[in-house]
Amino acid sequence: MAAGADASTDPLSWLGRISSAAHKLNYTGTFSYQSGKNVETSRIAHLVDGGAEFEKLEALDGSPREVVRNNEEVQCFLPDQKLVIVDQSAARRGFPARLPSSPSALAENYRIRKGEVVRIAGLESQQIILEPKDDMRFGHQFWADVNSGLLLRARLIGEKGESIEQFAFNEVQIGVPFDKEKVKPRFVRGPDWKVAQARGNEVKVEDTGWIFRNSIPGFRQVVSVTRPARKDRAEAYHVVFSDGLAAISVFIEPLPSKPGHQSGMSANGAVNIFRRTVADHQITALGEVPQAALVRIADGVEVRKR
Repeated sequence: MAAGADASTDPLSWLGRISSAAHKLNYTGTFSYQSGKNVETSRIAHLVDGGAEFEKLEALDGSPREVVRNNEEVQCFLPDQKLVIVDQSAARRGFPARLPSSPSALAENYRIRKGEVVRIAGLESQQIILEPKDDMRFGHQFWADVNSGLLLRARLIGEKGESIEQFAFNEVQIGVPFDKEKVKPRFVRGPDWKVAQARGNEVKVEDTGWIFRNSIPGFRQVVSVTRPARKDRAEAYHVVFSDGLAAISVFIEPLPSKPGHQSGMSANGAVNIFRRTVADHQITALGEVPQAALVRIADGVEVRKR
């Protein structure tokens, strides 16, 4: 990997190295996530064996929880609730795998340039800056290990240049030996544990009875599934639009029998949320994107005319 560390490498090539390193290298470490006053620390172990990926992510703050991934299958262990949630990683963008497998298309919607070389977690890192070309997405700053290309820090930049959230390794070991024990779940699922299937059933948009009239340049549909019902609701329809970095999730579900559903704009940390009602259904659009992007997508959701 060191042979590929060239100070003259163009910024787009750097994004390719960052994307590849997150999936193809063995590494362990701890990193912090910061959004506003909220700071959380996690431990990660990522191992590769002949092309198969194994990963374990353990929260070190708050209630114990652990996410174990074998290739595309993800299991989330919540021991306090004696619950395991099973899902797929298709639309996930966890740190340090924040970039798509083919990042070259990002140049259509972001201006990409190199920044400074600084030390992070004891390693020399190259900064790569992505500035949005419109007001439909936020900016990004990435810092990658000069030798391996592994992402060491990722920062989301708001419309006024402020830091919205940040992931950063506190310490990391790159190129560790393969040891399957490092990625095995710590919690043993007993007979009294529940298993919740969060996997969606794939469905074509045109078969759902809904249509999305408004689009955003660079965003394309990457997920279209029906989701299992919550306690007092029928099943939900879930669509994800992404430009490779930013993602917008749209949930369409029947209004609950009890009044009290919300509408309008709200936020949960770095995630903006917009809700509106259409034909006795609640439309919820959410994502780490500017409010204008959510409003554009949600306002274009209509019942498909037969």
